[in-house]
Amino acid sequence: AARRISARLAAMGIAVLRFDFTGLGHSQGEFANTTFTSNVGDLRAAAALLVDRGMAPTLLIGHSLGGAAILRAAPDIPSARAVVTLGAPFDPGHVTHNFGEALDTIRRDGSAPVSLGGRSFTITDSFLRDVEAAELAPVIAHLKKALLVLHAPRDATVDISNASQIFTAARHPKSFVTLDGADHLISVPRDAEYAANVIAAWAGRYLDLTPPAPPIGAPEGVIRVSEADPDGFLQDVQSGPHHHTLADEPKAYGGTNRGMSPYGFVAAGLGACTSMTIRMYARRKGWPLKQVRVEVCHDKVHAQDADPGAEAKIDVFRRRIMLDGPLDGAQRQRLLEIADKCPVHRTLETSARVETELV
Repeated sequence: AARRISARLAAMGIAVLRFDFTGLGHSQGEFANTTFTSNVGDLRAAAALLVDRGMAPTLLIGHSLGGAAILRAAPDIPSARAVVTLGAPFDPGHVTHNFGEALDTIRRDGSAPVSLGGRSFTITDSFLRDVEAAELAPVIAHLKKALLVLHAPRDATVDISNASQIFTAARHPKSFVTLDGADHLISVPRDAEYAANVIAAWAGRYLDLTPPAPPIGAPEGVIRVSEADPDGFLQDVQSGPHHHTLADEPKAYGGTNRGMSPYGFVAAGLGACTSMTIRMYARRKGWPLKQVRVEVCHDKVHAQDADPGAEAKIDVFRRRIMLDGPLDGAQRQRLLEIADKCPVHRTLETSARVETELV
């Protein structure tokens, strides 16, 4: 889930530092030598690293016990303006109920292996004592940062009541969004994608996302397309920090139909440009145009044309324009002529050159 959410946020224009706590995933060290306090220290160290690089973090995101650690570390990261928790416990000591019969062994022998989410971890008595002593309520009450709580009602590892306690303890601005049927690890890709979309949309209210300067030759900036699902065709389409959408193929061609096809975007560009061009002309003339509607049909299927063996065809875009308002016949005819002068129309009717570079 962390990898998928990080990738989606990056595709939406938010740079992300993602790391595992000591001894987890690809991080060095032994998890058995860690405590809740040391996890919080890892977060502070990560924030300090970003500050040294001139990239002070403004958004903090933590999952499960990492969510509790994020809440505890947040007051010590002054650059952070917003905090997000996913499936986090209100009382970090709450996680010990998942250790089951191993609790007695840990307290007697000092450590014992525990299976969590299908993986084995060595839990020590010092970890137990530290996590049981952690108290988040005062920290959350004086967080002084925007808070988003994401939790699944059916979470069998950290009960949904934890989300209610975190939300109640926090002061505004605060938000709660349910993850519906997701499991604790948010292992279903669509659940992780939903969480990423919610986080990105919510964080936009609290983060100062400055668009990068457009490169020479691209006055409107760079459109970045990132593959979201290597097993299908879903794509994240990002234009600067404020505009994000999805591209996909219909289910009949192996996609999930969660976004327009590439040809759909071309047709949308023609329709939007047509409407805008008509509006600008009518506004300049002071004509009583109430609304413009444009329907565009393209008689080609992208998934079929994407086949290298597909036969080349002449593209035909059929455009129907509806003009609402007390316009006379001459005005309507003139606006129809103006529609043919929209920049996208002219680009499609003339030739274009695509220059490609492998980077």
